[in-house]
Amino acid sequence: MNASLHQPVGLIFCLSLLLLLLLIAVIFLKIKTREVVEANKKLHAKNDAERFNQYISNLDSKQIETLLKLKHQKNPDAGPSGSSSTAGKALLIGLMLFSPVAIFAQSKSGSIDIFSEAGFLIVISLILIPILLGIVLMVIKVMNVLKQHRIRKAREEAEKLAKWLAAFPQEEMEKTLLKRKQALDYQLSNRELSGYETAEDEKGLINIKTNAGLPVVAIKKKALKRPNIDPALTKLILWYIGTATFWLLFGTSIGEYLGIKFVAPDADHVSWLSFGRLRPVHTNAVFWGWASLAMLGLGYYIVPMVSNTALASVRKGWWSLILINASVVLGSICLMAGINNGGGEYREYIWPVMALFAIGLVITLGNFLKTVAKRNTKEIYISNWYIISSVIFAIVIVVVAYGPWWQDGLGETIAQGYYMHQGVGMWFMLFTLGIVYYFLPQQLNKPIYSYSLGILAFWTQILFYTLIGSHHFVFSPIPWWLQTVAIVGSVGMVIPVAAGTTNFLMTFRGAWYKIPGSYTLPFFLVGIIFYFTGSTQGTAEAFRSTNLIWHFTDFTVAHSHMTMYGIICFFVWAGIYAVIPRLTGKEPPQITVGAHFWLALIGLLFYTVPLMYGATLKGMMWVSGKPFIDGVAFMAPFWLWRAIGGSLMWFSHLFFAYNIYKMLVESNEPDVKDLALENLENQAAPV
Repeated sequence: MNASLHQPVGLIFCLSLLLLLLLIAVIFLKIKTREVVEANKKLHAKNDAERFNQYISNLDSKQIETLLKLKHQKNPDAGPSGSSSTAGKALLIGLMLFSPVAIFAQSKSGSIDIFSEAGFLIVISLILIPILLGIVLMVIKVMNVLKQHRIRKAREEAEKLAKWLAAFPQEEMEKTLLKRKQALDYQLSNRELSGYETAEDEKGLINIKTNAGLPVVAIKKKALKRPNIDPALTKLILWYIGTATFWLLFGTSIGEYLGIKFVAPDADHVSWLSFGRLRPVHTNAVFWGWASLAMLGLGYYIVPMVSNTALASVRKGWWSLILINASVVLGSICLMAGINNGGGEYREYIWPVMALFAIGLVITLGNFLKTVAKRNTKEIYISNWYIISSVIFAIVIVVVAYGPWWQDGLGETIAQGYYMHQGVGMWFMLFTLGIVYYFLPQQLNKPIYSYSLGILAFWTQILFYTLIGSHHFVFSPIPWWLQTVAIVGSVGMVIPVAAGTTNFLMTFRGAWYKIPGSYTLPFFLVGIIFYFTGSTQGTAEAFRSTNLIWHFTDFTVAHSHMTMYGIICFFVWAGIYAVIPRLTGKEPPQITVGAHFWLALIGLLFYTVPLMYGATLKGMMWVSGKPFIDGVAFMAPFWLWRAIGGSLMWFSHLFFAYNIYKMLVESNEPDVKDLALENLENQAAPV
């Protein structure tokens, strides 16, 4: 009876999701079409003279100079301009809006007696996929139609403005425009308060120092003016970030579905979508697809930039991109088909698949080393220390963990512990710290607080982090002394974490006021906070007394998300928001960047805090001798919070993808004033 009731849950969920997406698409298109209608109403609410005077008042200095130059030339008489009808456009928009509705009739089923058939569910899924694609294509098509409509209206308005300007009395226009140009061209001399007199201290009260002594930290080299970026390198970097964004959406959509399964375990009965297969798809996609590709994309910007030279080979960068993406695609397919490296958490890809990833890293390492070798600076900036070292460690980690030589007995367990922590600490963490050491001073427009603290953190992280993998297997059959070494190394990690956190926060000193006016600095600040709290939490988990309570509970799930998401993702997002506007010249919408930031942060807190609290009580229940199943039932409400927090995080990724779209492919609509001046220039040009 109960089983039959739960059979259509997956289908109902899919149909509900489809209807929700359709509703969102309709509302979105309605808002956009209403904006166009309102813009047309405002345009026609004013008479021509009032509108055109408004355009003139909004001219910038360069446009005024162009217009004055054209007015001194002989212009043809202006004639009346006709207005084109928008009935055809409105009809086209209406057809685009309502014609796809009939498609949805195909998704309705005439029978409810076959809900329990796996084949029926698969067929429904196959039908829903093109419908979803149709909705997306419909939205894109209608948006293109609306955009072309706005451009066409702007060109019509520009033609009217050009003819109006041509017929405007020259003397009156010159007087008005010259006055406006003088106001626009006025600039402060930056000496209004200090004056032009040389500073003197006749009474000895000010104590002017011309040769200041050494400060507490070493004097840093000021940043050079950023040179032009090679368009080929720009394209490569944007492809890395673009594919990484795809894997973020893919991997976290899988994670979102897994979070829902904790609340509704019977959402589906398809083997490819089982929890055991999808969970490694989620983790590996966000590890190797999202975070790794995003970091490498930023690395391809930073390494040549701080070396003050060109990248050694853009072509090799493309090969690395192709190999890593191929690895994630093949690995995801294999995992969903049940082909995996059983028993190895976070290393479920089989070794031939991961070999592609390793080859991509080897190519990248050679590329970075050759770039640094031909640098035009004497020193190697600390960012390159971190980035290149992380790539070296990642290659070693992949060879040790995925090579089929350790797959038996305790050797496999020890290699697993080494891999799990080195993957996080010596690949993701080391690389992102290199990103922070470049972009944080750049965004604050001041040098890093202490180069020495950065070097201290670098070497102590290499010393201690490579020892701590076995703290995942406290009380296991591996040698007791090896467990103790891992615990001591975990305590030693306080040194690089404290050094790095101090360095970053002291770099903020005197520049905290810049945070409200920046959309990158809040991401950096949150990443720094989680860097300290998440890392010290890992140290606390390593002790045998705490390990006894927290291990095998959801506390480790919360900790992994606090570090990989709170540290790595926030640092990478900050770097992406800092670099793409420099490459494309396009800024993301501030409101959607804010939505991304707050949804991600609040979602992460909703995800981690309840899990840590509930897991602590669950571990204490086990220690007190409570049955295992009692702890499972106890965690049910905390898993609901996990699903809520995960949903907020997933929604934030949609905003992030939209911001990437706005920074990459969104083109600015033409300026009516520029189009009008262009028309005047064409009219004045000799035939």
